[in-house]
Amino acid sequence: MRIPNWFIGEFAGTFLLVFFGCGSICTAITTGAQVGIFQVAIVWGMGLATAIYLASALSGAHLNPAVTAGLAVWAGFPKGRALKYVAAQMLGAFVAAAVLYFLYGNAIASFEKLSRIYRGAPGSEASAMMFTGFFPNPGGRPLLLETRALMSPSAAFGVELIGAAILVLVIMGSTDEQNQGRPQILTAATIGLTYTSLISLFAPLTLACFNPARDLAPRIFTALAGWGAVPFRVNGLGWLTVYIVAPVIGGILGGGIYQLFFRPAYANRQNRR
Repeated sequence: MRIPNWFIGEFAGTFLLVFFGCGSICTAITTGAQVGIFQVAIVWGMGLATAIYLASALSGAHLNPAVTAGLAVWAGFPKGRALKYVAAQMLGAFVAAAVLYFLYGNAIASFEKLSRIYRGAPGSEASAMMFTGFFPNPGGRPLLLETRALMSPSAAFGVELIGAAILVLVIMGSTDEQNQGRPQILTAATIGLTYTSLISLFAPLTLACFNPARDLAPRIFTALAGWGAVPFRVNGLGWLTVYIVAPVIGGILGGGIYQLFFRPAYANRQNRR
């Protein structure tokens, strides 16, 4: 049985995105190799650009259910294939989390021991954050009541929604042939740098996921790898509303903004020539 090209593209591309991105967080927390948000963010951005170069010819390089949703609602992507794309994305992200855990497992356990973090107990979001999102960003430390006050659930929802909307808006604008100013051979780099910028701005608030597959699949993995209910309990229903619902709505919103305002403007500009 031949594996479909679109599955290969979505699986491998999402794998690379999570492998590079979450890998940079693992390295930053366990070894201190990356200093500051930007050094982590640029690895995420480069990982996304690399994944797009690899997967675009096979699947269009959605790599994100929010992107798939935006394209299905506004750009004619077959709705019957959308869930299949999401399944491939989830599987790629899950496998990436498992591979990272295999590589960094000892380093993570050492970090937990030195920091007196007990995996699966309250406070172990400090190590679970290497794989999945929490708000506000724990920064490698247990979240305290004072820290939690920095980010409300509604504000976190807004961050993930707006970030996903901007990302999908840029993706659609940079790949539309009607946009004569699109970056063409630099499309993947442009999208990657947009992702880098968004993470640099929003990672201190929500870890800047903007991608339900990137968050949920590793979240499920952490629950199976010893963190138990912690990944699903720390922010209450935020794991669902902030990290799944908000990006999907944001992707649809970003796609709508592009189709309703930008695409007609580009078409009018061409017609006037």
